[in-house]
Amino acid sequence: MPLAFTLDGRRVEVDDDGSSLLEVLRDRLHARSAKDGCSPQGQCGCCTVLVDGQPRVACVTPARRVEGRTVTTLDGLDEADRERWADGFLACGASQCGFCTPGIIVRLNALGPQPSRDRVEQALLAHLCRCTGWQTIVDAATGSVEHTAVEHTAADRDLDAAASRATIEGGTPQVVSRDVVLGRAGFADDTAPRDSLVAVPSATAPGEWVVAETLADARRLAGKVQGRRTTIPPTPPLALPPGDWDVRLRTTWVEPGYLEPDASWCEPGGDPFTPLANGGAFGGKVRSVAPDAARRLADDHGRPVRVVLAREDVVRLGPKRPPIAAGLRRDGTGIIRVVRTHGIAEAIHAVLPDVEVEEVDVAGPPTSTDLRAAGWAEAAILRAALDADPSIAAPNGSSASAVVDAGGTVRIAVRCGRPLDTTVLRSYCIGAAHMALGWVRSEGIAVDADGGIHDLTIRSFGILRAKDTPRIVVDIDDADGSEPVNGSDAVFVAVAAAAWKAAGYPPDWPIEKGRA
Repeated sequence: MPLAFTLDGRRVEVDDDGSSLLEVLRDRLHARSAKDGCSPQGQCGCCTVLVDGQPRVACVTPARRVEGRTVTTLDGLDEADRERWADGFLACGASQCGFCTPGIIVRLNALGPQPSRDRVEQALLAHLCRCTGWQTIVDAATGSVEHTAVEHTAADRDLDAAASRATIEGGTPQVVSRDVVLGRAGFADDTAPRDSLVAVPSATAPGEWVVAETLADARRLAGKVQGRRTTIPPTPPLALPPGDWDVRLRTTWVEPGYLEPDASWCEPGGDPFTPLANGGAFGGKVRSVAPDAARRLADDHGRPVRVVLAREDVVRLGPKRPPIAAGLRRDGTGIIRVVRTHGIAEAIHAVLPDVEVEEVDVAGPPTSTDLRAAGWAEAAILRAALDADPSIAAPNGSSASAVVDAGGTVRIAVRCGRPLDTTVLRSYCIGAAHMALGWVRSEGIAVDADGGIHDLTIRSFGILRAKDTPRIVVDIDDADGSEPVNGSDAVFVAVAAAAWKAAGYPPDWPIEKGRA
């Protein structure tokens, strides 16, 4: 039965087979500004569109509900509105990878001109942005910058220098432009050939892939695991080492929470498209399974193959930073137990050479030192606690200090060589601070004794929402003019140390009883 509606000003018609609006938009009408970050959880906001002018999450909206109605994606907004948002986000550093940005802009645009800060933060409850830490998005939406981040307008910045700083901070080549703000950063699942087969992980045969003509068919045949949130609290998997310690710390399983799920595609005999299109995913995609699978399956089938992980696949298959259980003495000696991970002992000893590192085999998700500052971050935080000084010197030569003041504001100083572009650098530092605050205060996923993950939804990760994120002020020290190096990792560690200190050094993270 045909289904007709108006999309971005043109009448379209598709078969009504029970698909979601997002499936129809992306896979049949090729409207790629609406992104699939969690489908069909309806929790990340990346697929937000307007239906008769009202924001709707497309992944949980049955396509038949828009029969005869008007659907507007980011590409269908008035050109003047798109340019205004692109310039505002670019000027404030409110977009990094650009994956979540189109859905956010669509919802914020529906608020009308100059919305209040409260209205913006309320609207952002429907969204998740892992990169920016929210503050720059709120600044761009309200037109009021509470800090000194914006020294230049979007028009007079050196965007090549901005891209260089973004590449240093993100760890992979990145672009800074209006197109990135508008969701046109060349993501793998946006660029796959239209005649590609689609491959997804099998839910019943680990390591196997199910291939079909469409994403919907592949997920149905694979027995896709539907996301859920458990009532079980996240629990540190390791026991503290026995002893009389001056500082103790246990961390739990944490989901990196990057918004663009792993994806790749490949032509037969070709090279697979990178899942790192415009962002490093904080190290979480460095060893993604998607590219190798795309190459092998394309060769096997003699056709282009598009490999797509669902949000639940990312949580179950993606690497986590190794949890620790540590006891240290004032002189820097002690024991750090850590989930067995290649290279983790070396990362810890780079900061705490005199501690004993005990690697423990634990049932659970895969772990990796590729995750942001894994190993040396935990060691540096413990060292800062021993010294009662959350000032961090990173292995790459950058440094950062942070304090959480009496009003809750996080104040950061960072030195990482020539800034190249202060707007981008400040944005990355604010994002790192937001991630650090969540790590200490609220983030964690429940993993049972058999290694099964029970928290598979975006909202179950405990990531701080915009309205729960404190004001973050960043001071950039560029006095030495030295070669630029990554500074946001040092900020991540310094803010985690400061947040732990402000809380009185409770031994278990996350420290809050209820997650965000």
